[in-house]
Amino acid sequence: MTEIAFGLVSTYGIVLILAATYLSCLGLPVPTSFVMLAGGAFAASGDLSATHVLLAALTGAVLGDQTGYHIGRFGGAALTARLESEPNRAIVFGRARRIVDRWGGVGVFFSTWLFSPLGPYVNLLAGATRMGWARFTLWDTAGEAIWVGVYVGLGYAFSSRIAQLAELLGNSIAFLTAGIITVLLGVLLFRLAQRRRPRQ
Repeated sequence: MTEIAFGLVSTYGIVLILAATYLSCLGLPVPTSFVMLAGGAFAASGDLSATHVLLAALTGAVLGDQTGYHIGRFGGAALTARLESEPNRAIVFGRARRIVDRWGGVGVFFSTWLFSPLGPYVNLLAGATRMGWARFTLWDTAGEAIWVGVYVGLGYAFSSRIAQLAELLGNSIAFLTAGIITVLLGVLLFRLAQRRRPRQ
């Protein structure tokens, strides 16, 4: 996958980076993480401008999220209800809805980088539930800046060992995410237990 990403980025450059982040934020199976790593590596070698790589990746990500948000806003609850009724998507939509209902804008922020597989669904639901556009955009842009900065920065810093880095990230990201989710759930359960404890 790393070699493919390198080949595509070397051929299409900034345009590919923008397109990849845009499409992935709409839920399409694009290897965007590898593309951003490759973009960072090419920036380190001087073949691409680091500023252009960062701006292209961030612009594509924000535009993709904005597209999802507006699809949800104009499609409304009927669209999301129809999507949620599909068995393959029901569980993911349920998790995304809990994030939006409980955390609001902060949930949008975390869905861009920490819970990124839920991001496209969170965007749709944020629009469908009429979250304010300015609020959505602020939290979304902040989160996407972290996502883009981390991957492009890693590609830049470890350009000489990009293949090993990509393999490491591919193997560890799921475990890291699962660990963070476990911690967050533990904190949530602790708070619920504290609230239900009878007062002395």
